[in-house]
Amino acid sequence: MPKRFPLVYGALLGGWGIIVAWQVIEHYRLKETARVSLVHRSENIADIIRGIIGSASFRDVVIQDRLESALNRLLKPTELISVALLNAADEVVAYVGEPIDLEKMGMMQERVRWGQRAVTFISPIDLAGVSTSERGTNPPILLQPPRRGRTNGPREGMPPPPPPPPEERQERPGVREGGPRPDAATSSNAPAGARRERPGRRPPWLRGLSDQEYQSLIRKRTLHGLVMVMSTDSVQAASDQDFWLRWIISSFAAVAVTGLGLAWQNMTRSSELQMRLLRASELTSHLKEMNIAAAGLAHETRNPLNIIRGLAQMISKESAASEEIRKQSGAIADEVDRVTAQLNEFINYSKPREVRRAPVALAAVVGDVVRALKSDLEDKGIRLVQQTDNLAVQADEPLLRQVLFNLLINAVQAVDRGGEIQIAAGRRGSQEAYFEVRDDGQGVPLEQREQIFKPYFTTHQTGTGLGLAVVKQITLAHGWDLEFVPNEPRGAIFRVSRLKLSARG
Repeated sequence: MPKRFPLVYGALLGGWGIIVAWQVIEHYRLKETARVSLVHRSENIADIIRGIIGSASFRDVVIQDRLESALNRLLKPTELISVALLNAADEVVAYVGEPIDLEKMGMMQERVRWGQRAVTFISPIDLAGVSTSERGTNPPILLQPPRRGRTNGPREGMPPPPPPPPEERQERPGVREGGPRPDAATSSNAPAGARRERPGRRPPWLRGLSDQEYQSLIRKRTLHGLVMVMSTDSVQAASDQDFWLRWIISSFAAVAVTGLGLAWQNMTRSSELQMRLLRASELTSHLKEMNIAAAGLAHETRNPLNIIRGLAQMISKESAASEEIRKQSGAIADEVDRVTAQLNEFINYSKPREVRRAPVALAAVVGDVVRALKSDLEDKGIRLVQQTDNLAVQADEPLLRQVLFNLLINAVQAVDRGGEIQIAAGRRGSQEAYFEVRDDGQGVPLEQREQIFKPYFTTHQTGTGLGLAVVKQITLAHGWDLEFVPNEPRGAIFRVSRLKLSARG
């Protein structure tokens, strides 16, 4: 792997990491924004509740059932779940919605608690912004418990109002008995402060209580705190939607980074492959030139060899030549024939194979090749068995003849004296045919089976190593398949397949 590969992959991975980190930060920012929005909504609802308490109070007293009825209208399952009112001892004195247990929730020391499905807020009841005709300042608001029945008797937890003191029952001059109280200021010209209670002053109907009873009542029934339980479904829904959006963006970024990495890798490999192809093309051109030069040299070499062979034959036929000279002249002629045969095979191998297909009778070509090698077969006493059907294939007849000749001569060289060679041919399907040459010779060792089709590789002492290479070259030019398989129990099989059948075959 080139050194720049890790750098590029690291840069792509780093870019993807930055995108993922950005998406995580944006997700938590949106989640925090949703929480802040819910907190602001809770503050607005708290202001509404304080307004309801202020408007429902009369002479600093709020009737519980009326207050709960008003608060119950604010409840929404998807927003406001519960509302509770606390006294000075942080005890729940009234609630609407689901019950609230602050001690169990562990909220005595904290004012906000976020849960999995809900959030709880605790805030003081501050009526500083509420003004009524009954109250100029903000004395404590007492919660009047609900009635025990439909009677107009006293309410539970609250003492009956005592009779007004004698001085307040005395009739003022010009005022009838049963008229307005002196402190009620009925005149429209009276100052506004005349209609308000002075701060710290008890309501007239609580003046009959002792200080201890009054303080106990204030502690138990005075509204000091407000608890709201609000649903976090909106926050969770926004968070889930944003999470999937960020996940999709991160996934697309991962796909894009992977695609860029693969594209860059393919581009790099394509560039390297183009360079290799260019070098291979130059090498091929050079080899073609060398091949042409070698073929020309081999062709030109045959002429001097023919002259040498002719002179050697002339010397051997001279009457004055001794037996030794005749013997040496014959050896020269034989050696020239051997070199000429090698040159002929080299020239055949170096020729470009231009295939001219035509319908060819396979059995006729096999018969011609067998007749050409009849003397070689008889010299070694080889038995030849032919199993060819009457098939016609599309092939270049001279090249097909050369393939059969080389395979058959290779089998003749491989078998021992008195051996057997089989030539078989047949159909494979309706469009293709095959033929094979089998022998019972020594076979091909396992370690040499991949090299037998390479040029100049041979296992025979008299072989040139080009016979099977020429066969391979011709079969490739035709688009045929050439394979070697062992012939059990001994020997070898060379099979040529995928020959196209001719219409007349």
